[in-house]
Amino acid sequence: MSKYKLGIIGGSGLYNLEKYANAKYIDVTTAWGKPSDQIISFKHEGKEIFFLPRHGQKHNIQPSFINYRANIDALKQLGITDIISFSAVGSLNDAIKPGMFVVPDQFIDRTYKRINTFFDSDIVCHVSMSKPTSESLMETCVNALKKTGLDFVHEGTYVAIEGPQFSTHAESKGYKLYGADIIGMTNMPEAKLAREAEIRYATIGMVTDYDCYKTEYLDVDINKIISTLKSNIELAKKIIDILITTFDKNIDKNDPIETCLNSAIVTDILTAKKATIDNLDTILRRYKNDNK
Repeated sequence: MSKYKLGIIGGSGLYNLEKYANAKYIDVTTAWGKPSDQIISFKHEGKEIFFLPRHGQKHNIQPSFINYRANIDALKQLGITDIISFSAVGSLNDAIKPGMFVVPDQFIDRTYKRINTFFDSDIVCHVSMSKPTSESLMETCVNALKKTGLDFVHEGTYVAIEGPQFSTHAESKGYKLYGADIIGMTNMPEAKLAREAEIRYATIGMVTDYDCYKTEYLDVDINKIISTLKSNIELAKKIIDILITTFDKNIDKNDPIETCLNSAIVTDILTAKKATIDNLDTILRRYKNDNK
């Protein structure tokens, strides 16, 4: 059994991986509350894989109210070392068409209602987000997309908006001017929290529509989005088949993400309240063991 464990976070339309036999549904409790839903665990070719539907299996949690901290903490509790997330996105780039897939390497965070750190009391922590995604996991995603023969873009910038409403025309034009290529509502603060948990993170965006940055795209048709999304989901499941067997092939054994808290925590944690340390038990476990 590999020491690396993959967690897959499913976005809109991707709520389960019913094709894999012997799946177990795991209830996990965290200091931050319950994750979006039960976590599905299954074994495949000697590897244990975990799946979490970001919006819940009934898609009843809107982006602003997803418990991102609980989701990441729950996966960390289960020993997850690597997360690949899937999410529906709109395109802000004429060359990125509906039906395509994108593996972004940068983010712009325009969310404002969400708690974006585990370290909100007693302990100050500044993780680097200059490279917010794992290069090895991105390479794995790209290789999987190549094997499936799908049309995709490697690298690009994802702008995360609060939602649940889509952008105004002016906002969409502004995001394009920022240099964003795709737009979504869920990869932030997910990527930030994964970094604080010392988990490698990569994401695959499933393009459902052009955002409304052009006048001809002003009327976003949710029915067309859903139709494209359904096609993308079936393709995403084929990608996942490959990711399960290949995600640990390119891992950098000295990846700084695995120990990034060593250079990020400013506070002497011995001065923190016991309740704070207890809440951070899973997130700080490696750090405390290595800094005794």
